[in-house]
Amino acid sequence: MKPFTIHILGSGSAIPTLHRNPSSQHLRVDTCCLLIDCAEGTQLQLKRFNLSPMKIDHVLISHLHGDHYFGLIGLVSSMHLAGRINPLYVYGPPALYDVITQQLALANTQLRYRLEFIPLQDKPFTSLFADDLLEIAAFKVKHRIPCWGFLVRQKADQRNIKKSFLSQYRLSHEELKAVKNGADYVNAQGEVIPNKQITCYTHPAGSYAYCTDTLFAPELSGLLQNVTVLYHEATFMQMHEKEAAETYHSTAAQAARMAKNAGVNKLIIGHFSSRYKDLTPLLEEARLVFEQTEMATDGMCFQV
Repeated sequence: MKPFTIHILGSGSAIPTLHRNPSSQHLRVDTCCLLIDCAEGTQLQLKRFNLSPMKIDHVLISHLHGDHYFGLIGLVSSMHLAGRINPLYVYGPPALYDVITQQLALANTQLRYRLEFIPLQDKPFTSLFADDLLEIAAFKVKHRIPCWGFLVRQKADQRNIKKSFLSQYRLSHEELKAVKNGADYVNAQGEVIPNKQITCYTHPAGSYAYCTDTLFAPELSGLLQNVTVLYHEATFMQMHEKEAAETYHSTAAQAARMAKNAGVNKLIIGHFSSRYKDLTPLLEEARLVFEQTEMATDGMCFQV
C-alpha cells in the first residue's frame, strides 16, 4: 500500500495575500485524485505546483463562502475547454448545484463531460464514496452557514508475510495463500502462530480529516479519533478568542485541543486571518497544547 499525498494549494482565509491563497487542497490516493475546496486562484496553484486538473476525479466543497468555492466554475470550464471526457464528481451544499448550472447557462456552455453533483446531507456523518482504494465521508461542523468537514480513509491492503518468518519456516503454496488471506499458521509442533505476528502492512492505511470553517466543537473529536493527520482551521490567535466565537471560527490553541482530544498523529493548522503578518505565534500557541503541530503553507506537500 502506497502512502497518499496531500498538497496545500491555499492556506489563508477570506482575503488572498501575495503568499497565501484561500482554501484548497489536492489529495492523491494511488490513482484517485481529489480536490477539497476550490477558492479563486486554485487553477493557478495547480499549475504552479505541477498538478493536473484533468486527473481530478472528485471535488469536495465544504460550504458556500466564496473563499472556498469561487474558483470552481472556472476550473469546471477549463476542464471543458481542455477536452475532458471523464466524469467529474462534485460534492457540496445543495444550493451549489444551482450556482453551477446557472453560471454555465449564462455562458451558454454545455459541458462535453458529465458533471455528477452529489448534495451533502444535513446529517452528523455521511458516507459519500467508497471503492477498493479509499472511503470519503462528510461530517457537519459549526459555522454561520451550513458547512461540512471531510474524512478520507485508505482501505487496508493485503498484509505481507514477514521475511523473518519465511526464512524460519518453509510454507507450501497453499499455506502461503492461506496466511496472506489472514489465516494463522500451525507449525510442526502444533503451535498456533497468530497471523498478526507473521504478517504486516508495507504501509499502514492512512486517514486524513479536513475541518474548516468551524466554531470549536469538542464533540467532533469522537468522529476524528485516531486520524493520521488532521487539518483544522486556526483563523485566530487565542487573544482573539471572542472574535473567533462571534464569527464561528477557531483559534490555534482550540485546533490543538481538538487534535489532542481526538488522539491524532499530526495536526496541520491553516485558514489564517490575513491580519497576522507573522504566524509564528499561532504555531507556538498550538504546540503548547499539541506538540505534533505544523503550520500549513502554500505548496506544502506531505504524505499520510
